[in-house]
Amino acid sequence: MLSEIGEICKIKKVSGYSPQIGHLVSMMNYARFTTLNEVKGLNIDQLDFMYNDNSNSIGALLWHIAAVEFGFQTEIFEGRMPNREEVEEWQAAYGLGEIGRNKIKGKSLEFYINKLNDVRQRTLEEFKKLEDSWLYIEREWEGHLSNNYFIWFHVFEDELNHRGQIRWLRKRMGEYEEG
Repeated sequence: MLSEIGEICKIKKVSGYSPQIGHLVSMMNYARFTTLNEVKGLNIDQLDFMYNDNSNSIGALLWHIAAVEFGFQTEIFEGRMPNREEVEEWQAAYGLGEIGRNKIKGKSLEFYINKLNDVRQRTLEEFKKLEDSWLYIEREWEGHLSNNYFIWFHVFEDELNHRGQIRWLRKRMGEYEEG
């Protein structure tokens, strides 16, 4: 795995981005790299596995990661909340829970990776248009004064949290399959 990682373990300037936005992109790239390594090769049954009646599946967590990023894209880059069609597409993944357990299943790993990649591509394109000062523009987030830097940190922090859940589920899936 070390040879696969290469330059991904360095927080550095990234060509096409202002310096600090490039650092943010470096961190987001590492988070995504490690998430994708955790799910490599999973089949539909494994992606749909739920530890119990209250857990989320790995597939649902992957789609949720994309949904969180999509939600912030819509709010921050477009200055609006998702419209009716977007809510219908993303609601189960964003909210998870019962609605996610009922609606998110039977999808291939390619489906989830495409969602992740499509959303991330837009973020990267938008970031190229911005300067570092944009990171410090303040905005409200969940009733607290925040800034764009924190919000995009939260995007990949949320991904890392769910990557931990994916690892936990994979370990339990192994126990489940063996038991």
